[in-house]
Amino acid sequence: MSCRALSTLPLALAALMAFTAGASSADEIGQPAPRFHAKTTTGEQFNNASVKGKVVLFEFWTTWCKYCEAEAAIVDGIAKEFGDKGLIVLAVDVLEPDPKVKKYLADHPRSVPVVLTKDTNLAAMSNAQSYPIYVVIDRDGNIAGERRGTAGETGLRQMLRRAGLESKEAQQE
Repeated sequence: MSCRALSTLPLALAALMAFTAGASSADEIGQPAPRFHAKTTTGEQFNNASVKGKVVLFEFWTTWCKYCEAEAAIVDGIAKEFGDKGLIVLAVDVLEPDPKVKKYLADHPRSVPVVLTKDTNLAAMSNAQSYPIYVVIDRDGNIAGERRGTAGETGLRQMLRRAGLESKEAQQE
C-alpha cells in the first residue's frame, strides 16, 4: 500500500529523480549508500561520514500520506527502542513547502529528527512517487534494505535485523 502523488513534479526535478533512481533500488542492496547530506529542523547535520558505525533508517514521507501518518508512531517507537544500540532515524519530508510541513508537525509531533527537502539531497535519492519509503544503511555505510509502501513494525524490524540490529527478545529466541 502507498500514497500516490497528486501533483506533477517540475521537469528538472523529475530528471534529477530519474538520474538517481538506482540510488536505493533493490539492486543496490549491499552496495555503498549514495553520498548524502541532511540538516534536521533542529539544526543537526548528518552525512555519510557522520553516521559511519551507526545504522540509519531513512523514512521518506509526506504530510498528505495517511499511511505515513499511521506508521509515524511505529517509527518513533523503534527509534526510541534502538537509539542506544546505534540507530539513527531521519524522517525526510519530500517536496513540500516548509510552512506546510511545520504546521503539520505542530499538529502531529514527531520524536525523530525531521529533515525538510531544502536541507538535503535525500529526497531526490528516494525517486518516489509513492510513500512511505524506508531505506536502511548498515554500520559499514552499505544499503541493507529498502521498502516502498507500508512496512509495519514487523517489516521495519526485519530491515533493521539485516543491518545487524535486533531487539533483546529476538536475540533470546
